[in-house]
Amino acid sequence: MAELAKTRSTRSTIIGAAFLMATSAIGPGFLTQTTVFTKQLLASFGFVILISIILDIFAQLNIWRVLAISGNRGQDAANAAIPYSGYLLAILVAFGGLVFNIGNIAGTGLGLEALFGISPTYGAALSAVVAVLIFVVKQAGLAMDMFVKFLGVIMLALIIYIVATAQPPLGEAAFRSVWPETIDVRAIVTLVGGTVGGYITFAGAHRLIDAGVTGIEAKSEVDRGAVSGIILTGVIRVLLFLAALGVIVAGATIDDKNPTASVFSAAAGDIGLRLFGVMIWAAAITSVVGAAYTSVSFLRGFSEKIGSHTNVVIIGFILVSLAIFLIVGQPVKLLVFAGTVNGFILPIGLAAILLVPQRTRLLGEYCHPLWLQVAGWLVVGIMSIFSVITLYNFVI
Repeated sequence: MAELAKTRSTRSTIIGAAFLMATSAIGPGFLTQTTVFTKQLLASFGFVILISIILDIFAQLNIWRVLAISGNRGQDAANAAIPYSGYLLAILVAFGGLVFNIGNIAGTGLGLEALFGISPTYGAALSAVVAVLIFVVKQAGLAMDMFVKFLGVIMLALIIYIVATAQPPLGEAAFRSVWPETIDVRAIVTLVGGTVGGYITFAGAHRLIDAGVTGIEAKSEVDRGAVSGIILTGVIRVLLFLAALGVIVAGATIDDKNPTASVFSAAAGDIGLRLFGVMIWAAAITSVVGAAYTSVSFLRGFSEKIGSHTNVVIIGFILVSLAIFLIVGQPVKLLVFAGTVNGFILPIGLAAILLVPQRTRLLGEYCHPLWLQVAGWLVVGIMSIFSVITLYNFVI
C-alpha cells in the first residue's frame, strides 16, 4: 500500500514537473513570438516549429536525465564538470529569468485588462500577489504543481476553441512544415530559447530534485516527464500558429502592439478578446511562478542563506520583477528579445551538463547513452552557429 502511494506521488510529481516546464515556457513572450513569426513566415513557420521541437527534446532529455540521476542542480553539476562554470551559468540563467519575468508580469496585467477592463498596472500588482501567495503556504511545491496543472489544462482548452473558429489552412500548414518557402534562423533560435533556453529546461529538473525524484531508478519516469513537457509546449505552439495563420490568411489585420489579442479577437470577436485575457493571464502567471522558482534555485549556490530562505527570496524575485515593470514597462520587442537571449544561454548550459558524464562521477554506475550525448552536442553546435548568425545579423 505504501509502495503504491509512493508510486502515485512520484507520478504526480513527474506530471507536475512537466507542466511546470511547459507553463514556464508558455508565457506572454511565447504567445507574442508565435504570432509575430507566423505573420512574417506564414505557413513556413510550421517548419521552424518542427525543427525547434526536435532540438528541444534532445536538449531537455540530456539535462533532465543527467541532473535527476545525479541529484545535482544545474549549477552544481556544471561546477563539478568545469570549475566555476556553474556560477556563470547561474548568473546567466537568473538574468534571463528576470528579463522573462518582467514580460510575464506585464502579461498578467494585459490579461486582467482584457478580462475586466482594469489598468494593466493594477492587474500586474494583483497577479504578483497571487504568485506570492503560492510561496507563502507551507507546502509551496505541492501548491505550485496543482496551480500549473490546472491553468495548463485551461490554456490547452482555450486555444483548441480558437483554432476551431479560425479555420486555418491545415493542408498548406502541413506541407510547409516539411517543405518551407523560407527558413528563418533567428526564429529557430528564439523558439528554442523560449522553450528550453535559459531557466526553462531546468525548471522541471530542479522540481524533481527538490521533490526527491532522483537516481537511476527514476530514469524512465524522468524521460517521460521531459518528453511530455516538450510535447505539451509543442502542441500549444502548433495550435496557436494555426489560429494565427487562419485569421491572417482570412485577411485579418494583426496589431503589432498586441498581436495575439488580434488573433483571438479576429477568430471569435468580443468573446475571443475575453478568452485572450484568460489565456494570457494563465500563461503569464504560471511563467511568473516558474521563472522565479527556477532562477532562485540557481542562486542557491551563492549562499546557504538563500537555500534556507528559498521561498522568501522567490517572493523577492517576483516583487523586483513587478517593480521593474512598473518603472520601465514591457514592449512587444523585448518579449521576442527575451527568447533570443535565452537561445544564447542554451548551448552554454547544455554543454556544461553534457560534460558531467565524462568529467565527474556524479552519475555513479549510470552510463549516459552515446546517441543522447551526440544528439546533445549537435544541439549545442546548431544553436551556437545559429546564435552567432543571429548576433551577426543584429549587429549588421
